[in-house]
Amino acid sequence: MLWRGRRQSDNVEDQRSDSGGGFGGGLGGSPGQFRIPVGGRAGGGGSIIFVILVVLAGWYFGFDPSQILGDGSGGLVPGGGGQITDNSGSQDSTGAPASDEMKQFVATVLAETEDTWTGIFKASGLTYEDPKLVLFSGQIRSACGFASSAAGPFYCPGDHKVYLDMTFFQQLDQQFGASGEFARAYVIAHEVGHHVQNLTGIMSKFDQMRQSMGEAEANQMSVKVELQADCFAGVWAHYTAQKGILEQGDMESALNAAKQIGDDTLQKKMQGYIVPESFNHGTSAQRQTWLARGYKSGKLSDCDTFNNPV
Repeated sequence: MLWRGRRQSDNVEDQRSDSGGGFGGGLGGSPGQFRIPVGGRAGGGGSIIFVILVVLAGWYFGFDPSQILGDGSGGLVPGGGGQITDNSGSQDSTGAPASDEMKQFVATVLAETEDTWTGIFKASGLTYEDPKLVLFSGQIRSACGFASSAAGPFYCPGDHKVYLDMTFFQQLDQQFGASGEFARAYVIAHEVGHHVQNLTGIMSKFDQMRQSMGEAEANQMSVKVELQADCFAGVWAHYTAQKGILEQGDMESALNAAKQIGDDTLQKKMQGYIVPESFNHGTSAQRQTWLARGYKSGKLSDCDTFNNPV
């Protein structure tokens, strides 16, 4: 992945020096967190397909799409793009030197997602609100509650932030057999995909609906949400490839990562057998299919997991 020398986002919050201490008591993922499990430029047709996607989601979840599309603002909080950073001696919002190469990689990937989604939203007359990405070590407190790095990266709708302990990248490589920079980029893009769902109202409606669902039904709905985030990551990869950033083998490494973190693959590896009714992210085949689907077309309308078989 040809990421060096490109714009880095200033929306990275480095809390690694503050988050290593114990909080005491039972850490655990809040139901409001959407995580990877242990989870530029836009095309000219962005406006119509974005509207179609929101309308379809409104029909499925039973909310009024005009709340998002009505006056063009959609109630979205305006967000600005990140500033170009000087890699030599620059500082992030915490005042820490930006000399960590992996941090620079994360900031660059985040910037690329900002550019892509800003373009897609703008084509629809909307304003994309950039999410924050919080780097932490060990444990972290978010608006969704406490979380530990053992649970993997996650997105919290309550504060519009992606949380990432970068040791997960080592785990992805060494434990899951999913190496490569674009495999790591896919992880970030997937979580940003949840942010897009949050901005369009999909995530809030899902959160409301699952309160009245049984566990198996909620898991099935969760799979649809997660596979759509995979498809959104593929849409981002589609436009990233058009910029000439991807190298040979990059997309293959992302597809391999999707395979390695499929529910069936993880369960078989960790416990020796699978329990399909407990799947909440999708099988390896499903995750690969929806990631590839978004990448191939670059169309949001092809990411409608709610009204199509998954």
